[in-house]
Amino acid sequence: MKLKTTALMGAAALALMAGSASAADLACLITKNNTNPFFVKMKEGAEAAATAAGLDFQAYAGEKDGDAAPQITAIENCVAAGAKGILITPSNDSVGPALKDARAAGILVIALDTPLADTEAQDMTFATDNFEAGLRIGKWAAGKLGAEAANAKIAMLDINKDNISVDVARDTGFLVGFGIEVPDLTVMGSETDPRVVGHETSDANPEGGLRAMETLLAKEPGINVVYTINEPAAEGAYQALKNAGKEGQAIIVSVDGGCPGIASVKSGVIGATSQQYPLLMASKGIEAIATFAADGTKPVASEGLSFFNTGVNLVTDQPVEGVESIDSTKGTELCWG
Repeated sequence: MKLKTTALMGAAALALMAGSASAADLACLITKNNTNPFFVKMKEGAEAAATAAGLDFQAYAGEKDGDAAPQITAIENCVAAGAKGILITPSNDSVGPALKDARAAGILVIALDTPLADTEAQDMTFATDNFEAGLRIGKWAAGKLGAEAANAKIAMLDINKDNISVDVARDTGFLVGFGIEVPDLTVMGSETDPRVVGHETSDANPEGGLRAMETLLAKEPGINVVYTINEPAAEGAYQALKNAGKEGQAIIVSVDGGCPGIASVKSGVIGATSQQYPLLMASKGIEAIATFAADGTKPVASEGLSFFNTGVNLVTDQPVEGVESIDSTKGTELCWG
């Protein structure tokens, strides 16, 4: 059995790597990057499941969120290698045509965490209910503020401005959970509520979170609620608040549930986070590829949903009445990264 991984550093390197794989029962994993603990754990889960299923396995990773070109190259190389299935966390919808070509070639395509807008670009999505993840931290933040929620000053730290499905779902879910009217749930920024200070790009990493938070603090120094797309962005947002001497001024909420993020909940840096389970997404995805390779059966969605739901838990040490949650001790037992 072959287990190979690579970062996407160029077409030539990809072609060399893809050419070394067996065409029989090969599963490919393509993530947005190979540095975010979420994707690192996803790779671990997929690799372990591939070993157990007797599949050849190759993992590819882009350099950053939103960069689709290296993912398209990876898809093409997986097709050329005769893969049975592709698991992908798509950087954006521009990878759709390449994935449709892969499906036309008889390859099972499963989106992990981030569904594509074009339903023909994937056979199934294995994911957290990202709107629900946002909804839970929004309800928690509103409950935590109580009557003061009416006077909130909210910073929104998204991935970028591309309206990536996971970005939109978490962002709008949070706002709805907080009690803010969102006229269009398919895009970010349709709300007109003056409590929202603004939306800024964080690139889902600490450096971007720092820049985004600095920009929003310059616009409104009194920000007291910070929504972040993930915990790396939350780390940067906290640093910006700390640099400005305002770390005690705002509550920070996030999504991911990685071990560093749960540690930040325990320390009080993050007030609450919605924990998702990337290892389960990846391992279930590999199991689906193995089944498809064996008898052509494709996965089905969870009841009442358009995707296979891998679950979510709100983690906080400051529970709010009416909002179901687990504490950081339990969150640590379930965390990853």
